[in-house]
Amino acid sequence: MATIKDIARQAGVSAATVSRVLNNDLSLSVSEDTRSNIFAIAEQLQYKPKRLGQLKRNMQRAGKTVSLLLWCSIEEERDDPYYASIRRGIEIRCEELGLTLGQTLRGRHSIAQLQPADGLIVVGGVDPEEITPLPVTKEAIVLVDQYQELLDYDTVRVHFRQAVDQALGHLVELGHRSIAFVGGESNGERRAHYFKKLLQERGLYNPDFVRVGAWSSADGYRMMNDLLTGAERPTAVFAASDPLAVGVLRALHGHGLQVPQDMAVVGFDDIEMAAYLQPALTTIRAYPEQMGRSAVQLLSERLEGREAPAHSVIGTKLIVRESSGTSTGLESDANSQ
Repeated sequence: MATIKDIARQAGVSAATVSRVLNNDLSLSVSEDTRSNIFAIAEQLQYKPKRLGQLKRNMQRAGKTVSLLLWCSIEEERDDPYYASIRRGIEIRCEELGLTLGQTLRGRHSIAQLQPADGLIVVGGVDPEEITPLPVTKEAIVLVDQYQELLDYDTVRVHFRQAVDQALGHLVELGHRSIAFVGGESNGERRAHYFKKLLQERGLYNPDFVRVGAWSSADGYRMMNDLLTGAERPTAVFAASDPLAVGVLRALHGHGLQVPQDMAVVGFDDIEMAAYLQPALTTIRAYPEQMGRSAVQLLSERLEGREAPAHSVIGTKLIVRESSGTSTGLESDANSQ
C-alpha cells in the first residue's frame, strides 16, 4: 500500500508537505501545480482513494469566491428575520465548505456593481431579464425564494402550496368560513396565489377579504384596520409573514377585539418573537436558514461539475399556539348556517 513518503518521493517534496496538501491545509504556501501534482500521484498510487476523492473536491472548492445579491434592503431584513436567516445559512455553509463569500450587495440598483465571481446566490424574486446581464454564467447562479419557475437555474424555495394549505386547513377545521388574507406586494408572490386557489377550491374565497401592501408590521396594522371597517367582517386572517401578523394583532387589540375569540390569526415564518406575543402566534414554520445552506450546497455541486439544474423545495410545519384558538362554538355556528 502506498504511503505519504512514496508520494513525497515521486513529487520531489517533503512528506510533511504531502500530508498538509492532502489534508487541505490552506495556510500552506505551495503552488497550485505542486498541489495538483501531489493529488495526481496519490491517485496513481491509489492512496486512500475514498478519502482522496473528498480531499480533491475540497481542494477544488478552496479559493472559490461566491457573491451574494439580496433583493431586500437592510431595513426589510431588520423588520423580517426571514431574510436574515437565509443570509446566515449561506454564510455558515460557505464557511463549512471552504468557499469565500465575496461581494454582498443589496437591491436591483446594485446589479451594475457586481464583479465576476465563481458563483452567485440571488435571494428574492427576479425576472429573467434581470439575470441575463450578470457577470456569472447561469450554471453558477442559484436563485433563492424565486417565485417564477426558471428551470435553467438552480433554485431553492419554500413549498408555498403546502404552507398555505396547512394554514387554511387548520382554520377551516376550526370552523372558519370567512378567512381574510394580509400580504406583501411581490411579483408573482405565491402565498397570495395559493390563498386564492385553495379557498376557491373550497368555495370559500372572498376577494373583499384580501389586502396587499408592504411587508411590514405597520402595513399589517393598516390593512387589518381597513378590513375591520368593511361591511362584512371575517372570523380569521392569514398573515403572509409574522411581522405582518404583529401589526394585525395590534389592530385587533386597538378595536377591542379578542384573539382568538373574535378573530383567529395565523402567521408565516415562526420568527422567535412569535412564541412570546400575546396571545402566542399560531404560524407556519419555514426553514430559511436551511434554504441558505441548500443554496450553497447546490452551488458547490455545480462548481464540482454537476451539469443538470437542480431544484430544492423546503417543506414547512404548522405550529399551533393560542392565536388560532379551538373549534369550540365556531363549528356549531358554521354547521347551523
